Amino acid sequence: MARYIDEILQPGERVLYSTNAHWIFYFPAIVAWIVALALLILSRQATADGLVLLCLVASGLVALAALYWTIKGWFHRFTTETDVTNLRVVHKTGFIKRRTFEMALDKVESVDVDQTILGRILNYGDVTIRGVGEGIETIKTIASPLAFRSSITTR
Repeated sequence: MARYIDEILQPGERVLYSTNAHWIFYFPAIVAWIVALALLILSRQATADGLVLLCLVASGLVALAALYWTIKGWFHRFTTETDVTNLRVVHKTGFIKRRTFEMALDKVESVDVDQTILGRILNYGDVTIRGVGEGIETIKTIASPLAFRSSITTR
């Protein structure tokens, strides 16, 4: 499957910067996999049959939740694209129900980056793009938001 940006590039337009949703979307899945593994190990350490069965069932249920969150995080990252070309900013989310945002670079008034402490450490954040007569668009939880902002503001 081709990237969305490759399908909509105009003649003479080239991609300057691409980013994606940050891997932090996998965080619930990572925690759940660790809990499922801990419960599985606990079931091997338990001596009472009822406790072993309880730990195994709990481990299986948590592993199912972890699998769901893993697939959900992967699908979000797979269906989200954020690009800067020499003419515009393009952000696309969704697969069947698609939402796109495009703004010409000459219409960008300001680009703001919001990062939490964890976002600063792990290099992710929210970017708000304000356009002249075009409104405001916030792109949530993208990787390398400062580099993304620089690619928009540097001409």
